Amino acid sequence: MKVEQIYTGCLAQGAYYVESEGEVAIIDPLREIAPYIEKAKKNKANIKYIFETHFHADFVSGHLTLSKETGAPIVFGPNANPDFEVIIAKDEQEFPLGNGTIIALHTPGHTMESTTYLLRDNNGKDIAIFSGDTLFLGDVGRPDLAQKAKEITQDDLAGFLFDSLRNKIMPLSDDVIVYPAHGAGSACGKKMMKETVDTLGNQKQMNYALRADMTKEEFIEEVTDGLLPPPQYFPLNVKMNKSGYDDIEKVLDRGMKGLNPDAFELLANESGAIIIDVRHQNDFVKGHIPQSIFIGLDGGFAPWVGALIGNVKQPLLIISPQGREEETITRLSRVGFDHTLGYLEGGFEAWKNSGKEYDIISSIVAKDLEGFIKEKKVDVFDVRKESEYISEHIPNAQNTPLDFLNDHLNQFPEKDTFYVHCAGGYRSVIAASILKKRGIHNLVDVQGGFKAIKETNIELSDYICPSTIES
Repeated sequence: MKVEQIYTGCLAQGAYYVESEGEVAIIDPLREIAPYIEKAKKNKANIKYIFETHFHADFVSGHLTLSKETGAPIVFGPNANPDFEVIIAKDEQEFPLGNGTIIALHTPGHTMESTTYLLRDNNGKDIAIFSGDTLFLGDVGRPDLAQKAKEITQDDLAGFLFDSLRNKIMPLSDDVIVYPAHGAGSACGKKMMKETVDTLGNQKQMNYALRADMTKEEFIEEVTDGLLPPPQYFPLNVKMNKSGYDDIEKVLDRGMKGLNPDAFELLANESGAIIIDVRHQNDFVKGHIPQSIFIGLDGGFAPWVGALIGNVKQPLLIISPQGREEETITRLSRVGFDHTLGYLEGGFEAWKNSGKEYDIISSIVAKDLEGFIKEKKVDVFDVRKESEYISEHIPNAQNTPLDFLNDHLNQFPEKDTFYVHCAGGYRSVIAASILKKRGIHNLVDVQGGFKAIKETNIELSDYICPSTIES
């Protein structure tokens, strides 16, 4: 019996390939399905089932396309009601796979259809659970995404989750391996561990939500405390996963259109497309198309697109490093952004060489910021998360987290120069590009972010260990 975790760092997402005796189950597949099909073909195996732990909010699953290509049925747990043909598993229904069995354990709480899949060998021994967003390493799934006004509240869902964990998961043997759907960095939980695989026994010791002496009331309070609003694209991804979407090949055909600078500019003006520049932040700072937004591929690309642009139907135009156009369109599609209309052929250099207008972002090194702070009071804006800011910051800096930048627009000076920083330089350039698109140009980016600031003599607040702060 073979279990392989296929982890995608940008999304902090784990899909799973389970094979036994030439039969394969795929659990929570990504949008691009070729790797699963190729792996099965290489192993001379057939994909027998496609299991979904729930309707995902943070990415678009590949279940529909994979089923169409392989003929394998899609399996959801109880209470799922998608707009396409699936098997709705009963609680504890068994699905034979080679010399093992996968058992559907209905574990509502994160969502009402949430299901954990238990892998058991032919000797009746429980091997592993694929816990979706029910159980993470160090955390559990947030219970606020599936609430429906007064019909069901997040406290109701948290209560269901408490029961699911106590009645379905915690009674399992300590040596059962936990394979979650997400790891640290996902917005589906608050404080996940950086590891992506663990034993259930260790989670019973390490995970606050699995304390043996915890009451349901304590669980509800702790699980719901400190929840930030979910990214605005989450419900749109749920709808796509529940109702359907275009095959990835159709999305690529639509987006993989190289445009010269004139055609690119014309299409941007006619379509209302947002121009996303996915190069490195250092390249964007030195030169970019006016009104374009920076969200670099070599950071948390897709989740930031989802969080900041939100509307998955928004037309997009791409500026990427040459050779990374398809990667960009594929990663956008993972979070439901299927309406890429094309890319700038030849990249930014083609735009610049055409003689068209371009913009820059003013930037300084942290040592220069130290000098300015010594000379006079300056306005500094810290776009890190609130928990990062509380942990340690420049005392007079204002915290304007990138996730909620639009809520802070009235805090930025209208005329006086102000300085923007994040942790390492990625998020601050995203923030600067958004502010410039909104007509705010009197900003300066601090290169290297807080990491570089800490290497200067700039006064900082007392350090508070991040592990004591709710994210």
